[in-house]
Amino acid sequence: MKYIFVTGGVVSSLGKGILTSSLGAILRGRGYRVTALKIDPYVNVDAGTMRPYEHGEVFVTGDGAETDLDIGHYERFLDIDLARANNLTTGQVYLSVIQKERRGEYLSQTVQVIPHITDEIKERIRRTAQEQGAEIVVVEVGGTVGDIESLPFLEAIRQFQFDENDGDVMYLHLTLVPYLPTSEEFKTKPTQHSVSALRGVGIQPDVLVLRSEKMVPEDVRKKVALFTNVRPSEVFSSPTVQHLYEVPLVLEEQGLGRIVEKKLGLETIPPNLSFWQGAVKKLKHPSHEVRVAFVGKYVKMPDAYLSILEGFRHAGIAHDARVEVKWVNAEEITDASKAAELLGDVDGILVGPGFGIRGVEGKILAARYAREHRVPYFGICLGLQIAVIEYARNVLGLEGANSTEFDPYTPHPVIDLMPEQLEAEGLGGTMRLGNWPMRIHPGTILHRLYGRDLVLERHRHRYEVNPEYVGRLVEGGLTVSALTPGMHGRGEGLVEAIELPNHPFFIGLQAHPELSSRPMRVSPPFSGFIEAALAKKKGSGPQVLDPEKTLME
Repeated sequence: MKYIFVTGGVVSSLGKGILTSSLGAILRGRGYRVTALKIDPYVNVDAGTMRPYEHGEVFVTGDGAETDLDIGHYERFLDIDLARANNLTTGQVYLSVIQKERRGEYLSQTVQVIPHITDEIKERIRRTAQEQGAEIVVVEVGGTVGDIESLPFLEAIRQFQFDENDGDVMYLHLTLVPYLPTSEEFKTKPTQHSVSALRGVGIQPDVLVLRSEKMVPEDVRKKVALFTNVRPSEVFSSPTVQHLYEVPLVLEEQGLGRIVEKKLGLETIPPNLSFWQGAVKKLKHPSHEVRVAFVGKYVKMPDAYLSILEGFRHAGIAHDARVEVKWVNAEEITDASKAAELLGDVDGILVGPGFGIRGVEGKILAARYAREHRVPYFGICLGLQIAVIEYARNVLGLEGANSTEFDPYTPHPVIDLMPEQLEAEGLGGTMRLGNWPMRIHPGTILHRLYGRDLVLERHRHRYEVNPEYVGRLVEGGLTVSALTPGMHGRGEGLVEAIELPNHPFFIGLQAHPELSSRPMRVSPPFSGFIEAALAKKKGSGPQVLDPEKTLME
């Protein structure tokens, strides 16, 4: 097993997740089995209860873990499915150690940070890599070197260099090199201090990656090398790029892959990065353009919807199109005229996931505008529920129809709490999470998109379409295009997807298909939505991509 540890210095949010993902892509391009693991120093057990404005979206794995958004980057760059074990937090580590102590597993020992906490960290890293059959594991340590919260994790990864064989462990440090336009110079002092702090806890970085707005010139990289005890050939530049999928290409061009091969004693293999080259070419020079509206309430923080934005990007690559996203604050859609004003210039409307009543009525108005003006509509999770509420009110005439999440006393609870949620205790990890099957009805648009009857998609929700209203919705013209087979003894199960039969594209999914979308394998509903939006712009009917065709082919 080979271990690569990625740390960060100077400031947070430098892009360690993208660097970790890009390094994984470079190694995958050489044919290695790679996995990635994110360490988060916060005391939360998982990311499920943290607000999107602070940490961005909650990424859900197939096994139902609510994780940091970097896990999504890893999956997309490496084209692999990760699991609960790939996101390690302080909360998880201490909870496990305390539970072991209570069970008497430490016998008469005094339980301490060293060795018990550090041993727990190391054991989890090793077990995850072994269970996933990886040849190389890339471990990202969240936070910034110097943070108190990170110290146990830094100590644990320091110990790897003595626990493992020579040449099986390397350390990569990402640090900021500010560029001052007034004096037209790069400042290396923050990087020097950051590396000094890292060395102060016993870790000498093997490789430095300098994050800056521009490509850091050779003389600056030599200066950094001189003051950090790293060879100039092992100092790399990570400038701001137009598209994040350029990062593996930029780093490989500078020779990062060759240095990793040398440090870890790997065979020299020319990498195959042709997919990334083709994807970046399409992103930079697309043949088409399309504009879609994203109607939500966290529109000032795009990372809150990161996987959906990536799904748009993947569909754009598949259709050789630039997807421009118009952010629409749902609270600003106050009536039909405002909906027309804000949505009249787009080729598609997406209403995304969310919790709470804020902005709900604006989202309902957006769904109505899409239905009545035949604008392609894509509803994800809450977006499906919004479409059902709108249809019940304005087509079936069920006045006051709503979700019990927003109005517990609604006369028509077309959306209601799932029965098992009545027994849920607490908020963390208690929703319907992870992969669940949905059986798709033949003859529907959704069936043409997926090309099969049964698929798995990831979920994160507490509320569902109320089974007592499904018959009335169907009789009123709404198509239920997918169900969860055999749930709660209700016959075929819960509503997984709806669509309108006499509409260019009007689909809602209870699942989150964006979580499984990849650059090389676009999510079918995202592909269909962008195809329909392109068709609207061109004034032609939508053409559905062959679901069996992938960009890798």
